[in-house]
Formats: sequence, C-alpha cells, structure tokens
Amino acid sequence: MKKISDIEEIGQLLRQKREEQGLNQKEFAEAAGVGNRIVSEVERGKSTAQIDKVLKLLKYAGLSIYIGDE
Repeated sequence: MKKISDIEEIGQLLRQKREEQGLNQKEFAEAAGVGNRIVSEVERGKSTAQIDKVLKLLKYAGLSIYIGDE
C-alpha cells in the first residue's frame, strides 16, 4: 500500500498501470468508460479532474483508494 499525497502521484500510478497493460491513453479511456481527455489530464496531475472519473480509471487499472487517519 502506498500513501498518496496529491493528484500527480495518482497520475503516475495510472500511467504506469496503463503502460503495463500496453494501452495508449485512448484505449485505456475507452476500456474504463471515460473520455481520453480525462486520462491525459489525470496523468499530467491536473487538479480539477473529476473524482468520479478518476475512480473509474483507478478501478479499471486495478487500483483502490483507502482512506484513514494520518
């Protein structure tokens, strides 16, 4: 488990998982059920990315978010 402190770290993890699957951003987006622009934005660490779409991408990538006290 890895502690995530910002959207840039989420973007890095998603890019890594996408590349491991051998998919480009468009293919990954289509498979996850989101637009390819959101993949690009999240991978670049854009802070205005919609959380519901980020969660879809994480789910498709096989990643989960856990929330707890610091």
